[in-house]
Amino acid sequence: MAAHNLTSTVQPSDVYGGDEVQAFVLDPGYYFTRAGFAGEDAPKAVQPSFYARINGADQPKDIYGEQYLIPRENLEVRNYMTKDSIVEDWDTAPKFWESLIRNQLLPPRQVAPKQNGLNDIPREDQEGDVEMGDSNGADKTGDTAEDEELKLFEESPLLMTEAPWNTTKNREKSIEMAMEGWGCPAFWISRTPTLVSFAAGKPTALIIDVGAANASVVAVHDGHVLKRSIQKSPVGGLWLSQQVQALWEGNDPKVEPVPFFMVENKAPVDAGAPAQYTARKLGFDISETFRAYEDERLRTEFKESVVEVWRGPTRFMMPGTEEIARNQTPGRVFEFPDGSNHMWRETRYRVAEGMWDDTAQLPNTPDEWKISAEQTLSSLIRNCLSGVDVDLRPNLLGNVVVTGASTLINGFNDRLNIELTQMFPGLKIRIHSAGLSSERRFGAWVGGSILSSLGTFHQMWISRKEYEENGVNIVEKRCK
Repeated sequence: MAAHNLTSTVQPSDVYGGDEVQAFVLDPGYYFTRAGFAGEDAPKAVQPSFYARINGADQPKDIYGEQYLIPRENLEVRNYMTKDSIVEDWDTAPKFWESLIRNQLLPPRQVAPKQNGLNDIPREDQEGDVEMGDSNGADKTGDTAEDEELKLFEESPLLMTEAPWNTTKNREKSIEMAMEGWGCPAFWISRTPTLVSFAAGKPTALIIDVGAANASVVAVHDGHVLKRSIQKSPVGGLWLSQQVQALWEGNDPKVEPVPFFMVENKAPVDAGAPAQYTARKLGFDISETFRAYEDERLRTEFKESVVEVWRGPTRFMMPGTEEIARNQTPGRVFEFPDGSNHMWRETRYRVAEGMWDDTAQLPNTPDEWKISAEQTLSSLIRNCLSGVDVDLRPNLLGNVVVTGASTLINGFNDRLNIELTQMFPGLKIRIHSAGLSSERRFGAWVGGSILSSLGTFHQMWISRKEYEENGVNIVEKRCK
């Protein structure tokens, strides 16, 4: 019996073929969550992965959105991710993502005429028109908008990113949420190093990712992560923030910064002079988690404005180097929220030096934030390349891709090039880093956007039929 060939207009039932529908690309991280539509240059929605929990007399209430992270009584700041960039709270994560997509990606919901205030019933002592129509008819517009949002989830496939060390259980929960919770027609999950290499146009690359919570070095070969090469360390943005805090505490005089929300007004003062400001009186106690969130915002601004990586050629802790930095490099002035300002010269190089040399950590660094020699970036790179085939190493070193917001610190790429050249003197080193800061910060998301918008990728999606036939185990079989 002759086989019947499928025409171009007929799709196999187990293959997703939604060419006309844009996919959602979701890139959750510890400090920021990024979301947008496939095919776009940058995510439309970038929101801190923190959310507000209001603890009152009644049941606690969770509120999602950066605009709600403000001083408020009984407000606690929480995060649905761990510092390993793995989803921890699966009760909150889907609600957080759904709120992000609904409020920042979808068009504003049309309000029903009954609820827009224009048809309110006037008070008895006033004259006015009487509301016409029944309540069921008045609510149709709002119901229609909500139905359209639900329909959009059911029509748009979802591509999610994950850390290279993500667990099987979390991968299965991701596809279960997409298929069962949102009703997505197709799903795919991909590791961040693979997507970063895809965004850079390099199927084989050494991915150096320094984000908010940790740093990782991973080898990617022909679009696949080499699991033996995965190296991870806490030397990320939060570690740098602890170095900043240690720098302030060890400064003479000691710097005791006041967060933005506690300043009512301030007056300009000379460098090094005491601050002259009026403290804001809130009338209620601030939770420790909210204060920690605000302190981290201030330390992040300091890192972006002042901190710089020592470019070498010698390491900063070598004798005489600190004197060179003091006399030959310009200082940076930073004004704190209370109006006080300080000049930072050679000490600003010390903050990031510990990323490369563990002996350069500031002496008053808390014990829980101290790192070992094996956790420096130099050791991560060396251990990563030791886990791959010798013949593959020259190709990887010729395609080094740098990504992550913490790599935007001035001098990072120059220092990386020096460290690599000293470790591998006989090999050609070529570093690729996106010129735009947005591409460096959103490298994994951009790779997911490109990948999911390709017509040839449609045969890769895990369709709903496959999910129904195989269950959550399909994600481990398909998404290698």
